[in-house]
Amino acid sequence: MKVWLNPLCLTLSTFLIGAQAKVPVDEQFRVVNEGGYTDYSPIEYNPDVRGFQPFNDNFRLCFYNTTPNAYTLALRIGNRAQESTLRWVWEANRGSPVKENATLTFGEDGNLVLAEADGRMVWQTNTANKGAVGIKILENGNMVIYDNKGKFIWQSFDSPTDTLLVGQSLKLNGRNKLVSRRSPSVNTNGPYSLVMEAKKLVLYYTTNKTPKPIAYYNYEFFSKITQLQSITFQAQEDSDTTWGLHMEGVDSGSKFNVSTFLSRPKHNATLSFIRLESDGNVRVWSYSTAATATAWDVTYTAFTNDDTDGNDECRIPEHCLNFGLCKKGQCNACPSDKGLLGWDETCKTPSLASCDPKTFHYFKIKGADSFMTKYNGGSSATEKECGDKCTRDCDCPVINVHMSRRGTFSSLGSQKGDTAELRNREDFPNKLEGETAQIEEMKDSEDQIERLMSKEHEK
Repeated sequence: MKVWLNPLCLTLSTFLIGAQAKVPVDEQFRVVNEGGYTDYSPIEYNPDVRGFQPFNDNFRLCFYNTTPNAYTLALRIGNRAQESTLRWVWEANRGSPVKENATLTFGEDGNLVLAEADGRMVWQTNTANKGAVGIKILENGNMVIYDNKGKFIWQSFDSPTDTLLVGQSLKLNGRNKLVSRRSPSVNTNGPYSLVMEAKKLVLYYTTNKTPKPIAYYNYEFFSKITQLQSITFQAQEDSDTTWGLHMEGVDSGSKFNVSTFLSRPKHNATLSFIRLESDGNVRVWSYSTAATATAWDVTYTAFTNDDTDGNDECRIPEHCLNFGLCKKGQCNACPSDKGLLGWDETCKTPSLASCDPKTFHYFKIKGADSFMTKYNGGSSATEKECGDKCTRDCDCPVINVHMSRRGTFSSLGSQKGDTAELRNREDFPNKLEGETAQIEEMKDSEDQIERLMSKEHEK
């Protein structure tokens, strides 16, 4: 990799009214994405990496790839001297990778530009001719372009991808969501998002086959909210040995901020970040500069299998892929019209050869509910009305119903797409015998029953 600084040249101090400040030559740089890789092992996603300026003790700007000749410009956190995993906390060009010999330029006009070798611009900060005089990475991981008064003209904190560092926010008038990556090896947008809405912070699941995002978790705040202006990931020292991590919201209808508590690490937590992971879970990673090989702790996880409120990993869409039955975080069965079969990665919703109602039938899956049940509304309907609605929609493989003892159903709408992950209810355990299983009948004492019906092609 080559880094060129502009050669020193004779300069004249000229004072002109209205003259625009320019980046000094010793602050300018041009980086070419070429040459050998930097040994950053161990590092998250196991990529090839090229590191360069700017950097500080704990953060560094890099090019990395998880597939050949497809590079992301990103910030990583961690100190190589600690021999602990380095992790990624910000990305400039997710989904728009650059190739070998791409360039990153911070020139006289103050614009930071990522371009392909042929000059095609891929990403920029849009800071040209706005008075920039320098660029640096702050101790909290915020990369900033600043003017001669120290004011930030641009900052990476305003464009989060899937991660918030301490002090970083989601904003009503700005970036209001985090979006997961597709997988550890595929760096495009995934199906999960964490969205700040007017009165709540919500986890959503979306695919190209879902007509609108489907909520699968709401964060609870300690007070009623009128209108959220921002939500910030914060760390606060509680004592000499503990820190409190929380999400703090600014509410336009209140004199006081609202918050939701996350965790209490036992060391300085200012180098923590909260991330929406590719698996749909939300975790807080806390970094200790005093530790060595165990510098990282996971200090918060949204969905854990010992959760007593039903928010275990079974609540996450796609945890058991398309159609698996999940219990206490474990994928334990695949529904069929012959009962419950053993689960594996081939488990998926039935495919239909035709939309003609004469060519398929429904089978009922008792004692299970869907990840959609808890946080999404529906409309009242009879079981027949709900079935007729799905029958008319060729893209609807599953009906998700919530039945009361009076015989009415609350339909959550057509389950479009190819994902209808189910979860066993604790009070209705399934009986596993060899490779098949059958869920017990509903108990009469239950006031309400969850039931799903799935289309099956007539054989």
